[in-house]
Amino acid sequence: MNLLNAIILGIVEGITEFLPVSSTAHLIISSKFLHIPQTDFQKFFEVFIQSGAICAIVILYFKYVLKRKKTVKNIFFSFVPTALIGLVLYKIIKKIFFESYFLIIFSMIFFGIIFLIVEYLITTKRLVLKKKLEKTSWKEAVFIGINQAIAVVPGVSRSGIVMVTMMGLGYMREESAVYSFLLAVPTIFAASVLDVYKMKSILFTSSQGNLVYLVIGFSVSFITAYLSVKWLISFLQKKSLVLFGWYRIIFGILLLILGK
Repeated sequence: MNLLNAIILGIVEGITEFLPVSSTAHLIISSKFLHIPQTDFQKFFEVFIQSGAICAIVILYFKYVLKRKKTVKNIFFSFVPTALIGLVLYKIIKKIFFESYFLIIFSMIFFGIIFLIVEYLITTKRLVLKKKLEKTSWKEAVFIGINQAIAVVPGVSRSGIVMVTMMGLGYMREESAVYSFLLAVPTIFAASVLDVYKMKSILFTSSQGNLVYLVIGFSVSFITAYLSVKWLISFLQKKSLVLFGWYRIIFGILLLILGK
């Protein structure tokens, strides 16, 4: 790990955390291409900088949340099943899922195809997007949370699976995106707290240089996530997920060809 790596990974995290392209997959792939060894500190760094992205959401949507108590309740209902599944599968996620390069590639391509299918159904009027968040029932919220749990597999994309699930239920794209942002706060916060607890010794034994990398990665992640979220909402008001679907498929195929 060096200063440039910390900046690059902070940018990657900030941009990809809320776009439906899988931040976990991009961080893992970026580390491989930068030849960054997966040390305990490196794994801790990748977890820690997610907090920067979460802070961006808190700042952007703080006033929004204060006015929507029902949405906050639904976020809780969505969070619970995700948290339970993540807790039960924690060791499998870290030791098996995160180490499988081809699982990442498969997830990128498969869910890219799912994006295209959903958008095709919308284009052909077989699926109509008109629902808003105030119409969300607690049962739908639980269903969304269960589907979000699929994102424990690297490459799936937490925001992507939430958006596609909600669009499948008839919610507008930008409404689905906002819900995925809000649901990210407790989901990623809980996951980060668990990871930090598991690796707390690393924080206390890190050198001054490593602490600087953590601060820089956090800061860069915050700034890029802030800009990324604002861009995505503007994009979805006029465009579809087709761009992201093709991006995932092409990216996955390139990774398969390169075999890195």
